[in-house]
Amino acid sequence: MSARIAKGTQTRSRPTVNSGRRGSRKARKPSLAEQIGIAPETLRRGLVWIFLGMGIAAAAATASALQLPQMVGAWTGERIGDAGFEVKRVEIKGLERMEKLPVYSVALDQDSMAMPLVNLEEVRQRLLQFGWVEDARVYRRLPDTLVIDIVEREPAAVWQHAQRLHLIDRHGVVLEQVRLDALPQDLPLIIGPGANGQAGALETLLEGTPQLRPLLAGATWIGGRRWDLRFHSGELLSLPEGDDEAQRALVRFARMDQQAQLLGRGLVRFDMRVPGKFIVRVSREPGGSVPALAPEAPPQPAAPAAAVPAEDLTETI
Repeated sequence: MSARIAKGTQTRSRPTVNSGRRGSRKARKPSLAEQIGIAPETLRRGLVWIFLGMGIAAAAATASALQLPQMVGAWTGERIGDAGFEVKRVEIKGLERMEKLPVYSVALDQDSMAMPLVNLEEVRQRLLQFGWVEDARVYRRLPDTLVIDIVEREPAAVWQHAQRLHLIDRHGVVLEQVRLDALPQDLPLIIGPGANGQAGALETLLEGTPQLRPLLAGATWIGGRRWDLRFHSGELLSLPEGDDEAQRALVRFARMDQQAQLLGRGLVRFDMRVPGKFIVRVSREPGGSVPALAPEAPPQPAAPAAAVPAEDLTETI
């Protein structure tokens, strides 16, 4: 009996070894969470948020494609307008020369007059298309007022081009067309292709001789390089090329006019294009009207020197 018990004990205590024989249990593969070192619960929560985010993004893309945000915003804006927040007044500031009617037309040309739906930047950009408007500020004054504050351009000259007259500022921006019988008497007339782009340079040129400014009737931009100045008394002053050279010549002419009263004496033309010389052309008929001069031709090669006839009245002083 004891021997049988001992044998059974030995049989039950024999260790179980996986010998690879058929029917034995295989080793368990590690899970994805164990492979990447994340707790299973954390991984499940992460996957839930990822799929949730993808769903939200898809829904937002669909809503955007259907313009739902715009529709909701428009509906909300209209309801706010129905509550009394809509444009009923337009207040315009800063206008002195430009008419107000075009400004009102732009301000009131809206798809909706509800205050939240008025596109302020679009109104501003449309106002900047007018020649007179240098800058504009558009803002709301609740509950029902749209305020437009405009900075106007300053007229600097009248530009004659292509048989038309235009009012321009010092930057050459065309402000409006003017009639011959309505020309501003306090602004110079500038003539020639591209002369409007030189309006600021002409202003700078005249700053050094303020006594000549009221005597100036007009200025012609010659060949894209220099000025001919015409005075109310009929004389023409030809200035040299270059800003500095023209400035020095004009200051010199103003000084000579103060000393010898050159203007208003029936002289025809003063030519200061040659450095160091002052050429004066006088009228052939003293007391007669000053003849109009033809536009200056482009410079030609110098011709052989010839004898000056006695009737030539050009002088160098």
